[in-house]
Amino acid sequence: MEWIGEGPLIGLRRLAAALIAAAAWVGIGIHLEAQLSASSSLPAAVWVLAGYFTVLANLVVALVFSTIAFDWNASARTVAGVALAIVLVGVVYGVLLQGLRELTAGAALANILLHQVTPILVPLYWLASVPKGNLRWREPLLWAAFPLAYFAYALLRGSAEGHFAYPFIDLAAKGARQVAMSVAVIALCFLIAGWVLVWLDHRLAGHGRG
Repeated sequence: MEWIGEGPLIGLRRLAAALIAAAAWVGIGIHLEAQLSASSSLPAAVWVLAGYFTVLANLVVALVFSTIAFDWNASARTVAGVALAIVLVGVVYGVLLQGLRELTAGAALANILLHQVTPILVPLYWLASVPKGNLRWREPLLWAAFPLAYFAYALLRGSAEGHFAYPFIDLAAKGARQVAMSVAVIALCFLIAGWVLVWLDHRLAGHGRG
């Protein structure tokens, strides 16, 4: 197993990781502060935020890159999977969600950090700083467990609460068939992007792996 943080540029890598983690933590913190003003308690505010893939994916980014910043272990496969998940956040936002809500100053900053900054910086970090040649073609199937588990959770939670986190999974408004098609398309695009990432990993390493 090859670990992030090895090599002569460890200081710059840790600094870059710290900046990425800070962007994610600040964005989540702003959202939490805003939600606290509308919720009865901290647990209630956290529960609301836990319904959004954007928040959950950025929480994973914050945790993983905090460990890198503190020079703890984070495998190349883990960083690649996190990069793919956060790119999904940016792409889905840009294609399906951008402009649906008018945002205030604080919310606008959090929106930029969580939907634009981390989805750009994390894959750039993987490209520039992570050892290549460690990924296998089966990795995207494992990485897909995170978004697929989220979709199942979000649909069950939305059905129970009568409110869905995102319009494209709103069973009441879209119907089961349309929601299933949307989820299937997103899942397929995620897998294709994952295999492109593995291919790029092999190309950058200068060899192929099975």
